[in-house]
Amino acid sequence: MRTVDIRVPATSANLGPGFDALGLALSLYDEVEAGLTGERGVEVSVSGEGAGEVDLGERHMVVRAMREAFGRMGVAQPAGIRLRCRNRIPHARGLGSSSAAVCAGLLAARALAEVEWPDDEVFALATEMEGHPDNVAPCLAGGLTVAWSDHAGAPHMVKLAPDQRVRPVVLIPSARLATETARGLLPKDVPHKDASFNAGRAALLIAALTQRPETGLLLAATEDRLHQHYRAPAMPQSAALVERLRAVGVPAVVSGAGPTVLAFSTSDTQDLIAPEVGNDWHIQQMDVDPVGANVQFPETR
Repeated sequence: MRTVDIRVPATSANLGPGFDALGLALSLYDEVEAGLTGERGVEVSVSGEGAGEVDLGERHMVVRAMREAFGRMGVAQPAGIRLRCRNRIPHARGLGSSSAAVCAGLLAARALAEVEWPDDEVFALATEMEGHPDNVAPCLAGGLTVAWSDHAGAPHMVKLAPDQRVRPVVLIPSARLATETARGLLPKDVPHKDASFNAGRAALLIAALTQRPETGLLLAATEDRLHQHYRAPAMPQSAALVERLRAVGVPAVVSGAGPTVLAFSTSDTQDLIAPEVGNDWHIQQMDVDPVGANVQFPETR
């Protein structure tokens, strides 16, 4: 059986003011070994995050993505699919676990089908399956990404290299929050002054992350008026932690739809984070993943 190994990074979207546009790839990974078999059916094993919880058949997200990819490529569906998933990205915490699964499935299918399927089409299908491009863009490309959709609905991205002094810290709670729940709290319209405020802060954030990762600039650049306070009732502990961290000068935001909190650690703030967190959170220092999803072929089994 020919197999392929896929490694996909966790991601943090929004980064405060960059709602549905900015994303950052993190050095925390899910690994998937995917193979096609001559026997009918799907065989999935999962260790780590999601073990004992996720579907182990056709509804598994990686399997669904593979099926979608084979169909989009015009390749006949294989008789059987075998997956070995080693998951480290927490589920329903705002770290892009579903985007990672989608990207892993699409890339596995492309590699196993051995056909030419352009990267922009992979990105387009990943966005279609996820509903928005902010997590799938950094998952596929790595680094810091700016994603948007054109008037025809096609997604695009630009990859940027963050300054090497940017050190993300993720603060992961035990509680979960579904993205759909968090999105359901957002209003259909926002005041013009809030949209203008966020546009300026998002532009400043790009400059701060790529050129001048100074604490003062990052603190100002991560201010948001479009989504975090609307979602706060669904994750009061996360909202309170963001407020405490920012009050002592730590640039902190809700990661994606939450409830994980993302903080940027600098020489000025690295000793300020832990005292504000408490025992109910898992603190994990990370690097920015520079390359995104990785595909490798092991020896034929």
